[in-house]
Amino acid sequence: MTSSPPDPLGFRSVRDAYDTVAQDYATYLPDTRAEAPLDLAMIDAFAEAATSGDSPRVLDAGCGAGRMSRYLADRGCRVEGVDLSSSMVAMARRAHRDLAFTVGSLTGLPYPDDQFAGVLLWYSIIHTPPAGQARIFAEAARVLRPAGHLLVGFQAGDGTRDVSGAYRRFGHEIRLERHLYAADQVAAQLGAAGLREVCRLVRRAQGTERDDQAILLARAE
Repeated sequence: MTSSPPDPLGFRSVRDAYDTVAQDYATYLPDTRAEAPLDLAMIDAFAEAATSGDSPRVLDAGCGAGRMSRYLADRGCRVEGVDLSSSMVAMARRAHRDLAFTVGSLTGLPYPDDQFAGVLLWYSIIHTPPAGQARIFAEAARVLRPAGHLLVGFQAGDGTRDVSGAYRRFGHEIRLERHLYAADQVAAQLGAAGLREVCRLVRRAQGTERDDQAILLARAE
């Protein structure tokens, strides 16, 4: 019997979880109705920055079923999506046939250097523990063109939450955790990757949200 290779950052369990819930996730979150107006305003600012140059090519990194890819495409971005889960990518391809989606890891993006005017990390860093955050931002910075922009959204705070229960109502028994990060902590990681913070939004939890939310916009030097 062969043993499974080590998975210290938990990527395999995240991939397996989203492969399992992809159909229900795509049905439950088909668009941006879950986003607060303030959140969408930050995405709009990111889209405007990304489309201000000659080539508005944008990477939706951790694209899931493609709902944010669609939102960005509708605002003039030439969007490509990448996600660890092949089942989520299948959902994205089915729903958004005019956009390109690829299976890949945020810590090893399948693109050459200096490709994108913008990289979106919309709640796609939350399942990676602190030890893996630097690699995510280094990869995002690598594929950004000079003066390109990055937007990252995440739950603000400290510690880890077990979110497996959120999927039990759909009949899924999975293992899934998310990590909370302080805005200053993420800003420091961005700086270490050569990205300069432009602005940030930190807002209190509202509705069914359990935690405060943070969004940072940064620019490649």
